[in-house]
Amino acid sequence: WSGLCEAGNSLSMSSFSELKCSICLDVFTDPVSTPCGHNFCKTCLNKCWDNNQTCSCPYCKETFKQRPDLKINTTLREIVDHYKKKSPEKKSVTFSEVLCDFCEERKLKALKSCLVCQSSYCETHLQPHFKVAGLKKHKLMDPVSNLEDYICQKHERPLELFCRDEQTCVCLSCAEVDHKNHNTVPLEEVNVQQMIQDRIKKIQDINHSAEVRKQRNTEKEKAARVELFTDLICSIERCQTEVLEMIELRQKATEKQDQELIEELEEEITELETRNTELDLESLNRTLTHLQNTLHEKLTQTGASIHDKINTQCSTQLFKYNLKWVMTQDIFFNERRLDNKTEGLAIIVWEVSLDVSLDPDTAHPNLVLSDDGKQVRHGDTEQKLPDKLQRFDTWKFYFEVQVQGKTDWTLGVVRESTDRKGKITLNPEDGCWTVNLKKGNEYFASADPFTSLCLSETRQRVGVFVDYEEGLVSFYDVESSSLIYSFTGQPFTDKLYPYFSPGFNNGGQNSAPLIITPVSYNN
Repeated sequence: WSGLCEAGNSLSMSSFSELKCSICLDVFTDPVSTPCGHNFCKTCLNKCWDNNQTCSCPYCKETFKQRPDLKINTTLREIVDHYKKKSPEKKSVTFSEVLCDFCEERKLKALKSCLVCQSSYCETHLQPHFKVAGLKKHKLMDPVSNLEDYICQKHERPLELFCRDEQTCVCLSCAEVDHKNHNTVPLEEVNVQQMIQDRIKKIQDINHSAEVRKQRNTEKEKAARVELFTDLICSIERCQTEVLEMIELRQKATEKQDQELIEELEEEITELETRNTELDLESLNRTLTHLQNTLHEKLTQTGASIHDKINTQCSTQLFKYNLKWVMTQDIFFNERRLDNKTEGLAIIVWEVSLDVSLDPDTAHPNLVLSDDGKQVRHGDTEQKLPDKLQRFDTWKFYFEVQVQGKTDWTLGVVRESTDRKGKITLNPEDGCWTVNLKKGNEYFASADPFTSLCLSETRQRVGVFVDYEEGLVSFYDVESSSLIYSFTGQPFTDKLYPYFSPGFNNGGQNSAPLIITPVSYNN
């Protein structure tokens, strides 16, 4: 069927008879096949069955028990479409315009054409050709309108033979006279063979076209795909580069903002530290003024002149802004307990000469105390002492001392609830407020984090000032009357105790003791 409608072939129009629907007598539209093998237009067959109570084949009248599920015959539809595309003019002439020559009123479409009678007949008028003996021998063919093309013009007989030598159609008379010794065969055989050859050629042409198209399309498609994916890869790489550059720029901008913020915060810290120092000095001035007034009243009550009393223990500078009073206040809160339960600073002034000494029940076994409890040094070896609950078992201790000649020490205050066993963590969170010296010249405060202190000279005497209500712990260089460091805003709730450690002996390099010194008012 693939080459049935090839344009230019001199095939008989009878070759297209199977492309007609026997219901509408026109070229198939959506051809379907019945179980008995006959073909119809899908719409024509459905209308026929819709108008009848039974489903039977319109051609052979075979009845079906169930209405068949009609499926479009795709092969037949392709053949019809190919025919319509290649020979639209033949379709109309062959199937639409050949009518019966013997119908008088309404002419029906011809079913067959007779080459002998030179007429076309409908189904009714064709019956004599099947019944009358003389008519049975006539040559019938599918209806055509140009019957004269199938009649020999010389002998007026049907062209029934094909001369292979001259490649032309001839009648029987031509074959007996002009083509007597030629190779002649029936026209139907030639048509069939020609159809076979045409189909073979068509198949070859289709295969060749498919191969060429496949090769051409495949190469073009490959090239197109390669180009597409190459562009896609380039686009992805470009986007990746842009994203990485954007991330890097954003990171640099963030780092710049962070650095600027850090610089601003450092400036604010410097300003706050300066302000804090100023506030500490103002607080000290107020405290010293209060002490001056209280002491003046106390001296007045005892009957002595303030000038005489000051000459005995201190100078008139006692009531000025003099950091010697810092040392005095450290002693005020000493006697192994510092809290906010005092009878008044003025009264405690007169208790400066109290006998403050180190407690042997709390000293670490490696520490050697003097008999008078005023000195302590590291003994290198551990002494056999009772393991009391209040005894520290590390190298850290607490108090206020003279530090002359030492390369390592720790000095400050701790709260009563501080754990005295194991390694002691020196920071305010664990209840320790200390200043430390390491390696002879490295000073730092045990803040969180540790704060390095820029001190150019070696300290000889260090004083600690504690204001319990203000939450203040300050460290001062007694010799130069200068502030070393201050812890401010501390939430004191427990009792506070002096805390100090003389450090390791270091092969005699740090053998000098820490000495609790009395407060001198006239120095």
